[in-house]
Amino acid sequence: MKRRKVLIIKLGHSETLDAEISKKSSLGDVLRTTVILHALRNDDVAWLVDDSAYALLEGNPYIGRILIYDNATILQLQEEIFDTVINFEKVPGICALADKIDAWKKYGFRFDRQTGRAEANDGAEDVLSMCLNLDKKKGNEIYWQEALLGMIGEKWQGEEYILGYKPASKEIYDIGFNYDVGKKWPNKSWPSKNWKELEGLIGGGYSVSWQQGLKNIEDYIEWINSCRLLLTNDSLGLHIALALKKKVVALFGPTAYREVYLYDRGVVILPKGDYKCLPCLAPKCTNNVFCMDNISIQQVFSAIEKLLNKKEAEIEIYYYP
Repeated sequence: MKRRKVLIIKLGHSETLDAEISKKSSLGDVLRTTVILHALRNDDVAWLVDDSAYALLEGNPYIGRILIYDNATILQLQEEIFDTVINFEKVPGICALADKIDAWKKYGFRFDRQTGRAEANDGAEDVLSMCLNLDKKKGNEIYWQEALLGMIGEKWQGEEYILGYKPASKEIYDIGFNYDVGKKWPNKSWPSKNWKELEGLIGGGYSVSWQQGLKNIEDYIEWINSCRLLLTNDSLGLHIALALKKKVVALFGPTAYREVYLYDRGVVILPKGDYKCLPCLAPKCTNNVFCMDNISIQQVFSAIEKLLNKKEAEIEIYYYP
């Protein structure tokens, strides 16, 4: 039987479950999208992606072609025929491109010629509604993977991310400190003094490595792979660690922790206290008390010790304030 020809459009210029649009690719969003490849494993898949995210997909056994987003590729796609186009980008220009590509079936987002904005194809209405309604987004309790697969008419059954790049490094550290969050969401970061105090509390009991590979994605993946457990803010490193099947302790405050599934290999720790603003989903804090300041160092240390001494297949644990 002839394989279905499928094009996935996911550059990372817009986050699938978020309203924000950026010229800088969200690498984490691209990696998380690979979960849909399980549903397309018998298809001939091409993936349109930003050049910066290429290494996350290169070598993926379920992707036949990786197409870098540029003018030449745009011209090519306008002439090529597909059975299915899946567009997870809400950038209006990319939606317009998706609409122009010849395909029998289209999922995800489309271009509205009247408003000049992204609209939903059948199956994506709830996701777009959540992106446009901050209160709905704050109250969302559906895992990211479940929402994504629902957009293409499939059900998520616990399938994992599929990282293309295969690291060669060996585990040489007990704990990796994934402290950097970049400039886009500075308030996702646990304060630097807390990381340093935690390192002192750990002492010589476990080997600790501070984040490496900040300027090269392959080096970054190699570093994460060299750690048994990753202590991390809500960032790309969290999702790389999950793809590499590492244990994780994830520190959340302003972002939507309920959307993140840790595959029974991790712990989510939230700030202590009655924070009615969480998750605020804002890149900058406007309150007098910064929530991330109130994630307990002792609680983080206890979670690390507990996970390092547990087997892989134990239930996911959430620490609530």
